[in-house]
Amino acid sequence: MERALRASAPHELIDTVRGALAEHFGALTVDLLMADYGLTMLQPVAVLPYTSRPVPVRGSAPGEVFSTQRTTCEPGGSGVLALLPVTVRGDRLGVLSVGLAQDPGEELLGELAQVAEALGHEILVAERDTDLYLQARRAQRLTLAAEMQWQLLPGRACTRAEYQLGAQLEPAYAIFGDNFDWSTSADHLTLTVSNGMGDGIQAALLTNLAVNAMRNARRAGIGLADQAMLADQAVYAQHRGDCHVATLLLRFDLATGEVDVVDAGSPRLWRLRDEVAEPITFDEQLPLGMFEDTHYTAERFHVRPGDRLLLVSDGVYDVASPAGERYGEHALARAIVNTREYPSAHVPREILRRLAGHRDGGQSEDDAMILCLDWRGR
Repeated sequence: MERALRASAPHELIDTVRGALAEHFGALTVDLLMADYGLTMLQPVAVLPYTSRPVPVRGSAPGEVFSTQRTTCEPGGSGVLALLPVTVRGDRLGVLSVGLAQDPGEELLGELAQVAEALGHEILVAERDTDLYLQARRAQRLTLAAEMQWQLLPGRACTRAEYQLGAQLEPAYAIFGDNFDWSTSADHLTLTVSNGMGDGIQAALLTNLAVNAMRNARRAGIGLADQAMLADQAVYAQHRGDCHVATLLLRFDLATGEVDVVDAGSPRLWRLRDEVAEPITFDEQLPLGMFEDTHYTAERFHVRPGDRLLLVSDGVYDVASPAGERYGEHALARAIVNTREYPSAHVPREILRRLAGHRDGGQSEDDAMILCLDWRGR
């Protein structure tokens, strides 16, 4: 199956899986449902440029599989539907639905789960060469600024032995300035969350410049504080202080749990430990790009196994209700505690859903970004 997928044209992966499952497993139907950018719908990869009959994540059997990441079988048609998460290193892409004449049993279901995982890996490779899967994720058209921001992201979740993390941006189809980035190595995890000032294309271009400047410095082996300094110089050289990017940079030692931090702006860090949510504050330094030759200093704190960290942008804690009441720290702390049983990849979407409830259908005045990290350590 994996050899067949690797030999397929990028746009023919689903047809390859469909034919192989029919031949070797007796599959009657095979459908791929991909999560949309808002993580609220599962879009069938079918008729493009728009897909047909999306399935809601909340209240549906495929949505339950997507949220819980647990394979299941449901009655369907003249047999059963095997529903399998399509996930790559913790990044949830969607659900593979396989119609079978009878219950497959645990062993066969495990083999089907391996097929879904292999399909996920090949989709990520194929996205370099085809728009098929990116188009299928769209419940509506992205703004140009949102297109730029989503293409800049490393993914929406990542899992390895020492940690699990997940993140989400809102409004998903019209985001402009907020962004998150990460990179992992044998011994370290680097996280950055950024908020470029302004809106529309200006904010997206500004954030793109800052994120790529930090990546360039990180990939050159430069330390965290100097990553901020070089990104600061890049933004200042382009805008001469007229624009800036609020950024929080963190570098985790995977062996010890020691964390270096540079706080260069508005994104904030919260910690959930022993069911108590509290903000972790640092010395506030200047956002990137405000002045020439700004010097940045890294601070240090420590995480313990079982800690949950949340990085949030000001679009979360400053959002207003129709009556003008700000969401605020108390409501955010309550949401963090109330979602403590959710997996990290599901937490950002759930808190943002509660945030939308606070707005009571009103339009967001700003981007909102949440990144959730569950720390296991070694």
